[in-house]
Amino acid sequence: MDQEERIALFLDYENLAIGARDHLGGLSFDLRPVADALAERGRVVVRRAYADWSFFDEDRRMLTRSHVELIDIPQRMGASRKNAADIKMAVDALELAFERDYISTFVLCTGDSDFTPLVDKLRELNKRVIGVGVENSTSRLLPAACDEFLFYDRLEGVEVPIAPPRSKPDRPASPPPVAPPSPRDVDALASLVAQTVAGLQSSSNGTVTASTLKRTLLRKDPTFNEADYGFRAFGELLRHLAGHNVVELAAGSAKGDPEVVLPEHGDREAAFVLLRAVIRDEAGSDGTVALSGLKNKVRKVAPDFSEKKLGYRSFLQFTKAAATSGAVGLRWSPEADDYLLTSTPDGAAAI
Repeated sequence: MDQEERIALFLDYENLAIGARDHLGGLSFDLRPVADALAERGRVVVRRAYADWSFFDEDRRMLTRSHVELIDIPQRMGASRKNAADIKMAVDALELAFERDYISTFVLCTGDSDFTPLVDKLRELNKRVIGVGVENSTSRLLPAACDEFLFYDRLEGVEVPIAPPRSKPDRPASPPPVAPPSPRDVDALASLVAQTVAGLQSSSNGTVTASTLKRTLLRKDPTFNEADYGFRAFGELLRHLAGHNVVELAAGSAKGDPEVVLPEHGDREAAFVLLRAVIRDEAGSDGTVALSGLKNKVRKVAPDFSEKKLGYRSFLQFTKAAATSGAVGLRWSPEADDYLLTSTPDGAAAI
């Protein structure tokens, strides 16, 4: 239990309720999908919601049943109170961060970019920050600032109503707009995972676990969620990629946290031989080939070539390994402002 995440939940309730109503077909905000998502991440020990509750009578009952402390910020007091709830929420969060060392994660349920400085300060205090907001009413600035961001409309249990088509009898019917292609492309995800595993392997002791990989993907994109690609869990996604030979899974030191490695798609020595042959064929009168554009020339000969599948983070790293093995020569040329390679290690230094 000591290793369990302790979570403080703060709800900018007006932002959530209005965002759900205006952008999710009049849907009423329900805390249960958020609570279920957080239950998978740790134990919620603080629950607070901020609003003028005279506007949210039914919601107040729902939150009270979920043991949420309601912080009332009246708005009908003559002077402008527009930001009063936001300020109170930010002050309370910072106070809790200083007074409760055991709270490791802060969940800010809002789409308002005004909370970005609060997110930055909490992370500066070594707190993990998870954001929750309605996708179409969330500022683009906020998700990038968080460690993880959950879009409310994508959470399990949120059923967004489908708006019926509105008839326009006085106008001829127009064809429905063509939906843009989905950005949730599994092939693009496979490339991202392979690139991330290669980077982790080269920057650590070579051991990459599924949990480490997931944390790194979230650092690259806090909105990453395997459910957006049709997978129920991150392990299911990894098994899919393993089935397509993108990664390989092996038993890790902890149960349920397998080790993730890149498969050897061919022999590294064979790849070095391929590189040497391409350099020999493409070399100019001085016997050298510039690194710039060389990868495209290699892929013309072998379209399935990928240095990441061989465990290298970049093509330059691959060529340096080939030079170290003696397969090619590699040196930096100030005149060309580029690396130059030769098909034989004729004294050229591996940089």
